[in-house]
Amino acid sequence: MILGLVNFFKDLVKDRQFLFRLAVNDFKAKYSGSLFGVIWAFVQPLVTILVFWFVFEMGFKSAPIDDFPFILWFIPAYIPWIFFNDILISSSNCLYEYNYLVKKVKFRVSVLPIMKIVSAFFVHIFFILFIYFIFMLYGHKINIYFFQAFYYTFALIIFSMGLSWAVSALSVFFKDLVQLISMFLQIGFWATPIFWNPDKMEPWVAKILKINPIYYIVRGYRDSFVYNIPFWQRINTSIYFWSVTIILFIVGAVIFKKLRPHLADEL
Repeated sequence: MILGLVNFFKDLVKDRQFLFRLAVNDFKAKYSGSLFGVIWAFVQPLVTILVFWFVFEMGFKSAPIDDFPFILWFIPAYIPWIFFNDILISSSNCLYEYNYLVKKVKFRVSVLPIMKIVSAFFVHIFFILFIYFIFMLYGHKINIYFFQAFYYTFALIIFSMGLSWAVSALSVFFKDLVQLISMFLQIGFWATPIFWNPDKMEPWVAKILKINPIYYIVRGYRDSFVYNIPFWQRINTSIYFWSVTIILFIVGAVIFKKLRPHLADEL
């Protein structure tokens, strides 16, 4: 199993240009039928952020949180959630979408969920730069902690990889899984500290909500941009997150490997 994963990543590095081209084509194909094309990938989240800014800053006149305007406190937590949401939704449908490749005997089907992650990553990079821009607009200088966000991006990608393998393969055999994932994401959005401050909650409630691995990612982005807390100070949650991630990565790889021989027949 371990040797198989090592060989898989060696091949992935060797074929990285092919994977990149596949991801670029997938990214373009999402919006190929629309007038503004790939611009929609950036406009939709930007409009959502603008709505939140108007509602909470102008409408509710939300008080600053820890001396930061609400929008600066909110955006670093919201951006990784968009990335995770996009990965999970697109991965659950990727084998249906590329069923003609799945039916090719020599094609490495396990690349498809990773291709969806790379495709979503293009948008995510833009929004990380957008966070930098917004903070500078509000008069905050870029510091070394800002770059820590790339560590949390890497952590989210590894976590999403195992999950993507599992949901992409299982959705072929359990077609209701896509709807269940959408419902899970709606619940997960409110079970993650995007709108709420975990430090203001009852300790026992916060402990329960920390079970959600995305809690670590969202809080990590906020640590990077708002609180300037290095990731090694979150040692307990780091150990928990990476333990869950490694287990999920292995489980996802095993599920995909077991179901791979039957995918073409189901599609």
